[in-house]
Amino acid sequence: MSGALETLQARLSYVFRDRALLECALTHPSYLQEHPEVAESNQRLEFLGDAVLQLVLTEALFQLFPGDREGLLSKRRATLTKGVFLASLAREIGLDGCLRLSPGEESSGGRLRATALEDACEALFGALYLDGGLPEARRVVLGLYGPLPARLTGSLEADNPKGRLQELVQPRYGNMALRYEVSGISGDDHAREYEMAVFIQDRLLGTGRGTSKKLAEEAAAQAALETLKPEMPG
Repeated sequence: MSGALETLQARLSYVFRDRALLECALTHPSYLQEHPEVAESNQRLEFLGDAVLQLVLTEALFQLFPGDREGLLSKRRATLTKGVFLASLAREIGLDGCLRLSPGEESSGGRLRATALEDACEALFGALYLDGGLPEARRVVLGLYGPLPARLTGSLEADNPKGRLQELVQPRYGNMALRYEVSGISGDDHAREYEMAVFIQDRLLGTGRGTSKKLAEEAAAQAALETLKPEMPG
């Protein structure tokens, strides 16, 4: 794990003064079941990191699009902070390989789980804020995002992940290879949240979460696209 953390910090262009903060950001709640000596998972850091990310992007978008009204700025920010996007960003920087998971979570595909990656990404931003302050957190976050207009354009083009996944697997596996299954339902009747898993034949490709089955399937398909990307030509 030590080598993975060094690689991650190199990708961030930031070295943590308090390494425990970085390790906490990467600690899935399931890890505590097997390691009672570990005091805390990344859930509190996730809460903080969400606020840090919102502030950094709000400020950047406010300056970048001076002619936009509040509604459009909010829509742009929502695009850049949605779970599917954050899970994709987490994979880009190798967070999936750094997560600390229980054996059970690992064996059930936890490292592919979009929700785990989204949470770790936000927790990482919270850890950056605590370790280096807002200026450093802003520098790292905006460095990872790169040019925001390009990110926004790319997100708009990626609005149909189920269709893109189908197009990707059809030539090799056929029309009926993909299968979506409900892997979890939580929340009250008026505020349901679904988790879906997508399989190609019997192989789990990814999972996703959303307030409807459709949104959860789209999130799972996006996770599957990221999983398959290294395997596909081009």
